Amino acid sequence: MKAGVEDGNGDIVVPLLIGNGDEIIDHKDNDHGFVSGSTSFFKTCFNSVNALSGVGILSLPHAVSSGGWLSLIFFFLIAASTYYTALLIQRCLDMDKNIRSYSDIGGRAFGSKGRAIISIATNIELYLVATGVMASFVLIGSVLWAAVFDGIGFHGKGTFVNLKGFPIAVSLYAFCYCAHPVFPALYNSMKDQKKFSKVMLVCFLVTTTSYASMAVLGYLMFGSKVESQVTLNLPTSKTSSKVAIYTTLVNPFAKYALMLRPVISALENHLTSSPSRGLSVLIRTGLVLSTIMVAVAIPFFGYLMSLVGAFLSVTASIILPCVCFLKISGIYRRFGFEMVLIWVIVLVGGVILVVGTYTALEEIIDHL
Repeated sequence: MKAGVEDGNGDIVVPLLIGNGDEIIDHKDNDHGFVSGSTSFFKTCFNSVNALSGVGILSLPHAVSSGGWLSLIFFFLIAASTYYTALLIQRCLDMDKNIRSYSDIGGRAFGSKGRAIISIATNIELYLVATGVMASFVLIGSVLWAAVFDGIGFHGKGTFVNLKGFPIAVSLYAFCYCAHPVFPALYNSMKDQKKFSKVMLVCFLVTTTSYASMAVLGYLMFGSKVESQVTLNLPTSKTSSKVAIYTTLVNPFAKYALMLRPVISALENHLTSSPSRGLSVLIRTGLVLSTIMVAVAIPFFGYLMSLVGAFLSVTASIILPCVCFLKISGIYRRFGFEMVLIWVIVLVGGVILVVGTYTALEEIIDHL
């Protein structure tokens, strides 16, 4: 197994798990001259679920607590919307086989400014996010075990709806669906790219099921008393709790270097065409120190995740795929159902971005 690598713009261009024998088999398209991968359908499914599964699962019970049971409607609406925008990314890639990354989509749609906007948004998001499919399933199993076998039970009292907490809840839901920047890499790595839509269907069904399971389990167990990370509610003396806590601790460390590699590459290429070893060490040290300072300065997990969800995840996973597809396809010139649907998604995403970002910043400032 090999880790993903990046192109000159700091974009991930091959998946975490690749073709048979862990070797990349390059195929040249005679019409476009691009290089495609050899990753199987099932490996691409695994990579996609791995990319979409992350630490956001810890905050989902808190999200339901913030908005009430009714807020789960927005969870499934966000899941459906981000699945649709993932398919829009695929359609952009199908239109121009020279597109190799998410930044390329922005460049194809809006030139250098579009490329820069998408590159900045996605790199900041990668800077703040760590992912992991196995960790998600281990966490769900540990929490379920604690409820059934460790005596916690399902006695939490929750509320049906809490309109005041809706912005935080919806922002946290959006944070869970922030893998769109890596979807072009997964698409280009596939041996049979026509099956990518099926990959996305499997990916979103698996992750949405796991996310919803954790949200419901955690809220039924602890109700309105659930913490911003559900692991904080678990009794530390129990083995299941220790497994969940250790998984939470190990997962970011295991993914830290991988998630920051595109950011490092982008910074190095922006500062100089041939970075020296000293500059590379300086950049890496600066990023490590800066992430530590961010973690220390803003130790409010739930509010920080809601800020990232509202400002970055909504931008990268909902708004940008829509506007880029409108521009590349030219569909904005033709009035029809899909054009209206896309503009509605953009409008709703804009509302979530503004209201969610404002609410999250307000909560963070109040708790400083």
